[in-house]
Amino acid sequence: MYKIKLPVFEGPFDLLLYLIKKNEIDIYDIPIAEITRQYLEYIELMQMLDLEIAGEFIEMVATLMLIKTRMLLPAPPGEEESEPEDPRQALVEQLLEYKRFKEAAEHLRAREELHAREFPRDVRHLKQQFESASEPEPLMDATLFDLLTAMKRALDNMPKVTIHHVQTIKVTLEDQVEFILKKLEGKAYLLFDELVAPIREKIRLIVTFMALLDLMRLGMIRAKQTEIFGEIRLQPQGAMSMERYLQLRDQEVPLG
Repeated sequence: MYKIKLPVFEGPFDLLLYLIKKNEIDIYDIPIAEITRQYLEYIELMQMLDLEIAGEFIEMVATLMLIKTRMLLPAPPGEEESEPEDPRQALVEQLLEYKRFKEAAEHLRAREELHAREFPRDVRHLKQQFESASEPEPLMDATLFDLLTAMKRALDNMPKVTIHHVQTIKVTLEDQVEFILKKLEGKAYLLFDELVAPIREKIRLIVTFMALLDLMRLGMIRAKQTEIFGEIRLQPQGAMSMERYLQLRDQEVPLG
């Protein structure tokens, strides 16, 4: 299996906030048992895809399990009548602090992007033409967890194969990179679901997903959404050629 480095850093708090928002949960009243179950599902999926998982994810699993255990324990003797401390409180405070930090960073990034799109005075007439054109649909970046959710859905929808129909399938990362590039050639975007729809083998689907992450890491594809948890659009960035992919990959400086 190929080891793929994640295209952008998504940490354990990002996954927790993603699940809280996805399930429309009150951050002050997190159902720890259910969130822990879903959190573990994503960790297992990342491990199955052979993605590099930071140790902080495993630490968060341990934290969630500890909170879950403490919530099941009876109150210590003599403290039954007093208001017990909520085992989730420290985690909630950390989540809120991280959420504020992330929102501030996103606000600064949005301001930088807006500033980058400003027109100098000598091309003001072009600005007027630009503004008179139809306004494009607002898009937001899809997160790693949006992609993993789409991948999980695709895996769940795979046809069940009996042991009598199992056959050896040879598929490489380069094969699926080329498959994706051909699918995107000449298109403004391709839906993730459209990309994986014709794939019928689990191993081919997994390698296709890894190829997609590699193309995103190299800046050849961006994953976008028109709304939170909406369908994922894969947008080509520049020429969709195997030659360019190999060139970008070979230009990378090895770590260590």
